[in-house]
Order: sequence, then structure tokens, then C-alpha cells
Amino acid sequence: MTKKIRVLVVDDSAVMRQMLSSILQSDPGIEVVATAEDPYDAREKIKALDPDVLTLDVEMPRMDGLTFLSNLMRLRPMPVVMCASITHRGADLILSALDLGAIDFVAKPALDAAKGIRETAQEIIFKVRMAAGASVRARAAPPAPPRPSGAAVAPCAPRRLAADARIIAIGASTGGTEAIRQVLSHLPADLPGIVVVQHIPKAFSQAFAERVNAHSSLQVCEALDGQEILPGHAYIAPGDQHLQIARHAVHYQCRLTGSAPVNRHCPSVDVLFHSVAELAGAHSLGVILTGMGRDGAAGLKAMRQAGARTMAQDEATSVVWGMPGAAWQTGAAQSLHPLPLIAEHIVSWARGGGALLQSDIQVPRSSADTGRVP
Repeated sequence: MTKKIRVLVVDDSAVMRQMLSSILQSDPGIEVVATAEDPYDAREKIKALDPDVLTLDVEMPRMDGLTFLSNLMRLRPMPVVMCASITHRGADLILSALDLGAIDFVAKPALDAAKGIRETAQEIIFKVRMAAGASVRARAAPPAPPRPSGAAVAPCAPRRLAADARIIAIGASTGGTEAIRQVLSHLPADLPGIVVVQHIPKAFSQAFAERVNAHSSLQVCEALDGQEILPGHAYIAPGDQHLQIARHAVHYQCRLTGSAPVNRHCPSVDVLFHSVAELAGAHSLGVILTGMGRDGAAGLKAMRQAGARTMAQDEATSVVWGMPGAAWQTGAAQSLHPLPLIAEHIVSWARGGGALLQSDIQVPRSSADTGRVP
């Protein structure tokens, strides 16, 4: 018999604790071993019960969720799914939690708690099951350095750089907010334009772009329809629209195209990669980072077949090796690289070096492991 996923629910609301517990235990593969009303209570129950996954409220009395999460990921790393309201402040808190090592988040209902929780029951169950299979490591609070230039700039304000026929496309999902931040924060400002799809809700994508912008010498923003894609800039897809590229004179442009899910996602990495394959071909680089599922594998393969360079994050440094694993196993990715070295390989490609396919290609630890949940 398959071992059940043992969950500890942490929330200061008794109603929310009861509802989350009821929803999670409706799945035969999940057991709620206990609930806790604050981080101090949670700490003792983690020691006593050793749960597999924690669901954690963001704002609680005595100790807030972020402080507790930071201590937890430093001292006793474990899979955590955050719970928060979908507000501007909630988005910022959740992004901070993802930076600290939380696997994912679920949105608390804004009005009728009972009705809202029931409507999102499947999402809650799915994300807890996914978190149970994720890779978690000890984490410290991420650094918050000033811009390398030393000066604040308006997001995606055009620089006077020559048009570039080349373009870089990056896709990610679970664990991707931190992975994208790490990659973009280590890239110089003289690279070709970068287009990015991260699976994230609309309420979070603008805040995510602003956070990445604060850590990067690139100018990073949420993409706008018709916006020129310029060197030294990175454009992140809005959380409710697909991002593609189009050609206009000597420039690429961002094209936002509808909201129907592709591979269950909007925005979809495949949608972006297919457009890059069609319009940029051999002038492009495709990068697929940590994420659940297979979104991006087909598009990355189309890019490779069109002459693009393609690579994926390795299994050892991925939170979930679903998307990069699928890209590797289907031959879409030419090489695998640890997350800390991906920026170096992007720069090597952009500057004409040969290191991309030479220095750290890896064979997956398990060819069957594509990030499937238990």
C-alpha cells in the first residue's frame, strides 16, 4: 500500500484549519496528522510528528509566517505550501516566501471562506501532493543587493543599444520564481533581449517582475502587447496572457495573445517557444528551468529543430524536475546544467563561446523521474 502524505496545517484561523484539513483528507493519499494555530505550536508538532508537508499561513500572531519559514528552511528544510490572500501585499509576501524556499502557494478565499475553499479544493490537493515530491534544501534569506549600476531606472526604459537578431527565451514553473531571479541577477546588461514565461497568477506577475528588476543589471518588466524587445531588457509574461514574439522592422515585439490555457497553463512556455522557433530559429537560445509537468518540452524541441541552442536545468538543482526532465528525455534540450551555471552558459552563447555544450553536461540520476507526484 502506498504511504500517505502526512500534512501539518498551520493557520491562526480555526475555521481555515478545519476546512483545509477536511479538503486534504478527502484525498485518500493524504493524512492531516495535526493542525497548529501559530508557528510555536507548529514547531513542537513538527518535532513530534515529522510531517511530510506543511501548509503555512503568511500572517499570524506571535510570529509571522515568513520569519517562521526562514527559520524552518535554515534549520529543518521541508516542503511548504503557503496560504495567502490575493492582494498586492499578499503577492509580495508570497514572492518573499518563494524566495525563502516555499514550494508553492494557494490563494485564500477573499469573501466566503467555505465556498472559496471548496472551489479551490483540487488545486490545494494537487499542490500538496506535488510539494511532497519536490526537492528541498537548506536555504538562507536571499540577498537583496542594489542594482549593479548603482542607480534605479524605470522598468524597461529603452537603452540606446543596437538591434540584435538574437533572442533568449526562458520558461519555468514550480520553483521558477527563485530560479529566474538567480539567472537574471547574474546576467550583464549587454545581452540580447530576453522573454520569460513563469507560471504565475496575474495578481503576482507585475510584483514578480519588479522584484527581479531590483536584483538585475538588466531592465526587467511585465510584457506589454506591441512592446519592442530590446537588448539589455527582459520581459516577463503577464499571469493571464500568452506571450509570443512578432517581428516589426529590425526588432522583435512582444505579442500577448488570449487567455485559453495551453497544457493547462496561461501563460504557456510552449506558446512562447513555438513563436521563437518560427521567427528567430538559429538566432535564439531556449532555456527551460524547474517546473511541474511537460509545458515547454515540445516548444523547446521546435526551437532545436529550427537551429536554436537549447538547454535545461539539471535534476539535482531543480525543485521539480518535470519540465526540464521532459525536455531532456525527448531530446529537446541539448544539455543539462546546474542552476548556478546557467547564467554563465547564456553569456557564453551570447558572446559566441563554445562552453554551452561542453563543460557540465549531465546524465540524469533517474531517467524515469520527471517530477510526477506520488
